[in-house]
Amino acid sequence: MNLPNPQTATRLRRQLLKWYGKNARVLPWRAPPGVRREIDPYRVWLSEIMLQQTTVATVGPYFEKFLAKWPDVKALARADRDDVMTAWAGLGYYTRARNLRKCAGMVAGELGGTFPNTAEALIKLPGIGPYTAAAIAAIAFGRSACVVDGNVDRVMVRLFALQKPIREIKSQIYNLAEALTPKTRAGDYAQGVMDLGATVCTPKNPKCNICPWADDCAAFAKGIAADLPVKPKKKAKPTRRGTAFWITRGDGAVLLRRRADKGLLGGMLEVPSSEWVVATTGIADKTSVNGSVLKQAPVAAKFKPAPGLVTHTFTHFHLELEVFTARVDGSTKGVGDNSHQWTHPDDLAEVGLPTVMMKVVQLVLGAE
Repeated sequence: MNLPNPQTATRLRRQLLKWYGKNARVLPWRAPPGVRREIDPYRVWLSEIMLQQTTVATVGPYFEKFLAKWPDVKALARADRDDVMTAWAGLGYYTRARNLRKCAGMVAGELGGTFPNTAEALIKLPGIGPYTAAAIAAIAFGRSACVVDGNVDRVMVRLFALQKPIREIKSQIYNLAEALTPKTRAGDYAQGVMDLGATVCTPKNPKCNICPWADDCAAFAKGIAADLPVKPKKKAKPTRRGTAFWITRGDGAVLLRRRADKGLLGGMLEVPSSEWVVATTGIADKTSVNGSVLKQAPVAAKFKPAPGLVTHTFTHFHLELEVFTARVDGSTKGVGDNSHQWTHPDDLAEVGLPTVMMKVVQLVLGAE
């Protein structure tokens, strides 16, 4: 692998920073290009955690809502866990929300309310990995840190015409990106190259005619920019299947359960459900709920099937949920522990149910 020579690297940095100065996206967590004094590390950290595996368009409203409720790291550290999880609902990857509160607690407590200013120190905090540590160090503190996200991966692959799937050449991409990372204006550079990937060097139909790096882009010169990155072979996602138990009492309230902190959807409220097991047959034929599944219901009741099926796709599997309904008197054994709560249907949209559970709500209430 040949790294760009110093002259080429200097030219590329200068071209990108000039482009960024004119074309930077206006985002609520950013300061204008070249302006560091207005950058709040708390806002940078919060936005970067939210942006992990989530789009800018999705994050914007959540970011504003979080700032309105918790304007600084000390306020977030004092926040009730359930309030944070509720505010996060819909962003997915809920481990991020739990780590967000843990990290806020460490910064507000052990670190006196001040974020570390180096990637090496930041990476020691909960929920902060190599990319996030580098991004905060560069954007919030102007440190010369190499920031590589999905957009940067794609830009480097095309700039140097790397013709292997990204996951096979991650270290090569990092080394090339690091060779271009400047000693000064590192934050503007990092945001510039990410913006370049997001708005010009896009996954489909890259706008090579307006790219500041077109003259140096090996993929553009070869006419293969739109064919890169090389896509890896997709692995088939397995299908898992489970049963959700929609349990109501006389006043119409619905029984919800808090999931364990560890694991998928950890710490989130759910419509109680059975284990999600790998399906061995075709789509579920919902005619009855068997005894082994009934044992996983939070209460003993006479269940009947609701029409329809809930389907949802997670990162690593597809899920099919049958839904069975029952009405109880509200005093049944098992519903009084701290993991369960009764919630009126009108309030279900406000308690922070994950998307898959909102689909259960919509299926049941839509059938009534």
